[in-house]
Amino acid sequence: MPEVRAELLPSRIEQASHWMPAPSLDNRMLVALEMILEPLASVASLWFLIWWFDDDLGVGWVVASVLVFALGYPGRRQLQLSPRSVVIGTLVMWVWTAGLLLTMGFASGRMDNFDPVVVGHWLWFAPAVQLATHWALRGAAPKLARLQGQVQRAVIVGTNEQGWLLAQRLANAPDSAIELMGIFGAHPAPEGLAGRCPTLGKSSDVAAYVKEHRVDRVYLSVPMTASSRTTRLLDALKDTTASVYFVPDMFVTDMIQGRADKVCGLPVVSVCDTPFRGPAGVIKRISDLVLASLILLLISPVMIVIALAVKLSSPGPVIFRQRRYGLNGQEIIVYKFRSMTVTEDGPAIAQARKNDSRVTRVGAFLRRTSLDELPQFINVLQGRMSVVGPRPHAIAHNEMYRRLVKSYMVRHKVRPGITGWAQVNGFRGETESIEKMEARVHCDLDYLRNWSLRLDIYIILRTIRLVFRDGAAY
Repeated sequence: MPEVRAELLPSRIEQASHWMPAPSLDNRMLVALEMILEPLASVASLWFLIWWFDDDLGVGWVVASVLVFALGYPGRRQLQLSPRSVVIGTLVMWVWTAGLLLTMGFASGRMDNFDPVVVGHWLWFAPAVQLATHWALRGAAPKLARLQGQVQRAVIVGTNEQGWLLAQRLANAPDSAIELMGIFGAHPAPEGLAGRCPTLGKSSDVAAYVKEHRVDRVYLSVPMTASSRTTRLLDALKDTTASVYFVPDMFVTDMIQGRADKVCGLPVVSVCDTPFRGPAGVIKRISDLVLASLILLLISPVMIVIALAVKLSSPGPVIFRQRRYGLNGQEIIVYKFRSMTVTEDGPAIAQARKNDSRVTRVGAFLRRTSLDELPQFINVLQGRMSVVGPRPHAIAHNEMYRRLVKSYMVRHKVRPGITGWAQVNGFRGETESIEKMEARVHCDLDYLRNWSLRLDIYIILRTIRLVFRDGAAY
């Protein structure tokens, strides 16, 4: 059984960092610039090379530009990353993006429409432009962050996990117009913050410090159970002109796409939501339609051969239709090439095991190479599934595991996928233990927290490699 790797299971402090409130007025401009930085640099570098080498900006280049922008948007928040992380991340992401574009070009037979000189120069010029624009933005970030007013002095009250997380973010943020003076509390600073965020005293000292040092903002990171102490502190701060903010404790539960919102004017915070709201949902659906259509076009001859092999190998239907739970737990029908002599879809289903007598000879090959799942690209076009997402399980297994595995049904906040983050991390094939299913669900929830189009591309490329190397399915 594959080991559960620690890096796949984010800590509570990392989960809280995925809470995405609306950007404040202090950094709204920089957030917008970061979101379009990478995709815009890629497209701009391509157009510059087309002009430089006197090529025509034809339909092919326009389509390529749209694909590049779609694959890169939204860009990553990088100003708080180390320079080394920025360089490595940019190069890795560009290799994935360029690799996918070249694969699509050769597979569709359209590479003759593009000047190879432009393509060759673009492969190294685009990441260079991305890095150059990033360093320019990083250098200008402090000035841009201060365009809307003078620097705001701030203190934090509370040395819990959330308080130190906020202190770390402010200390590492060149795009912030907030100067962190220090933190009030009893617990010592974690490693890396001791010399950058001084401890200023106890909570009873806050009001006097705020008055003396003309502090503009006070961030309260205190548990809600300390209501009497918090009330006294708030009363004392009313004798100052500082703005007071509550930092909500997000460690009471695992955050999945948490974000701030308002309902009838009242502030609310979601703790479990889908990543595919608004533009992200549109991008995900368009990418599914484009990829599924292209792949079906390319693999249609292979599917015809497989269909004939299944039909001739044993009696029964070519396509096995099985009920699964889809988006929001609604029942859907999923297609697969039949790989067994039986077509079970009842309240009790036995998982396929090694040397299972129900698996046909053709079916064994199809299951080992995942070719039995090719008809699910039709499910993607129907809107029942996505190319990438948590793998759907048989309804009988769903009903069993939802009672045994915490947060199991949260997987269904999104459409199920043909491949997923769990599968490319070793959790594929039979789940012979609860621990293995728990690890698979952890990976699925990690995908929901961290979704991006580039993550989907990475999973697809990893899946292609695993198809020829992995023997976990049978």
